[in-house]
Amino acid sequence: MMEDVKVFGLWASPFTQRVVWALKLKGVNYEYIGEDLFNKSNLLLQYNPVYKKVPVLVHDGKPIAESMVILQYIDETWPQTPLLPQDAYQRANVLFWSKFIDEKTVDMMKFFRYDGEEQEKAMKENWESLRVMEKESGLSEKKFIGGNRIGLADLALGWVAHTLEAMGDVIGVKFITPDAFPHLHSWMGNFLEIPAIKNNLPPHEHAVEYFTEKRKMFLAMNYHHHHH
Repeated sequence: MMEDVKVFGLWASPFTQRVVWALKLKGVNYEYIGEDLFNKSNLLLQYNPVYKKVPVLVHDGKPIAESMVILQYIDETWPQTPLLPQDAYQRANVLFWSKFIDEKTVDMMKFFRYDGEEQEKAMKENWESLRVMEKESGLSEKKFIGGNRIGLADLALGWVAHTLEAMGDVIGVKFITPDAFPHLHSWMGNFLEIPAIKNNLPPHEHAVEYFTEKRKMFLAMNYHHHHH
C-alpha cells in the first residue's frame, strides 16, 4: 500500500530540515511542497491553522505541525532507524536535550536580527547555551547526544552545523571552533558525515545569500521601529 506523505516546508528553515532529515534517515518517500512565507498557500493555512507555520507533515491526509512533534510522530510511525533509545532513562535524557535545544533555538537566532548592543547581548547568550551543551550533553564520551547513533536531539541541534554557520558567515563570526567547543565541533563533523544529512543540506552559498537578505530586512525593520 502506498502511503501518502507530504512535507510543507521552506528550504532554508532549520525546522523544516529536521523533518526532511528524519524522513531521509528512515527512507520514507514523501512529496515536498515549498512554501513562500509571505504568500502562504491555502493548504498550509488549512493544515496548520494554529501556528500557520512550516513545517507541516501530512500523512494520509492527516496534518501534524511543530517540528519536534513531527519527529516523534515519524519515529513512532516508521520504527526503522529509531530516533529514540529503547532504554527509558536514556530516552528521557534524549528528550530532555531535545526540549532544551528546541527551546534555545529561536533565542539563539536572535543575534541575527540585531546589531550593536542588542546583538552583543544575544551573542553572549549564544556562547552560554553552547557552553552548556558542550559540557553537559554527554558529547565528551559519545559521538552523538545520547549515544553513538544519530537521534532526536541531534536532529534538533542539526541547524548549528549548517544554518548557524551560514548566519555566522554573514556577520563574520565563527561559533563552533575546535578550540572553544571541541566536543560540539567533533559532533558537527560526525553529524555532517551521515549521508542522509550531508545530501540534504541546502548549498552553503545559497544559505549565506538567503540569510544576507534576511538580515538586511531585519535591520531595516529595527531601524524603522527605532526611528518612528
